[in-house]
Amino acid sequence: MKFFIDTANLDEIREAYDLGVLDGVTTNPSLMAKEGISGDANVLAHYKAICNIVDDKVSAEVIATDFAGMVKEGTALAKIDDKIVVKIPMIKDGVKALKYFHSEGIRTNCTLIFSAGQALLAAKAGASYVSPFIGRLDDISYDGMELIAQIVHIYQNYDFETEVLAASVRHSMHLLKCAEVGADVVTCPLKVITGLLKHPLTDSGLATFLADHAKAAGK
Repeated sequence: MKFFIDTANLDEIREAYDLGVLDGVTTNPSLMAKEGISGDANVLAHYKAICNIVDDKVSAEVIATDFAGMVKEGTALAKIDDKIVVKIPMIKDGVKALKYFHSEGIRTNCTLIFSAGQALLAAKAGASYVSPFIGRLDDISYDGMELIAQIVHIYQNYDFETEVLAASVRHSMHLLKCAEVGADVVTCPLKVITGLLKHPLTDSGLATFLADHAKAAGK
């Protein structure tokens, strides 16, 4: 399973990359705004800065909601770097844009997926990734993990090449459940990934080993 970090913070991206497990980055306008990035030129430059850190797969989101606008913005984003994956919303014109970019050899990530039907349409249109939002579904008392499992099952039935990119992953158990049901990718904050490091028995075991070593060394 691939690990993406969901942020526009360059320091967090570097930290995740240095950990040795980072496969990509996802961003959105909200994350850009959180980092104080505004203005088209600054946003494009920030995407390039992200691309300079990671090896591949930087999802950059279009703002337009009409077909022509998405094609224009997506084409400009794709020109920033070969690592860019154009992020397209799951709307009617978005599906058309997915088909267009697929025909042009430009990778896409269809975002705001909340049903298996939406994921099926995106795969049929040639999306490289679909992003079902687990946490937001959990917020309305729907089992987000059940949706991930359902999409994985459907894609396996028909050998779709589209990868399931679980989004709105809020904690380490979300991540592990995604691994259990076969999600291809998870995107999450850095703290979710580093949360996998933690276990009290690891901490106490290491403390014991270090104490025993100190005794043996006469310290």
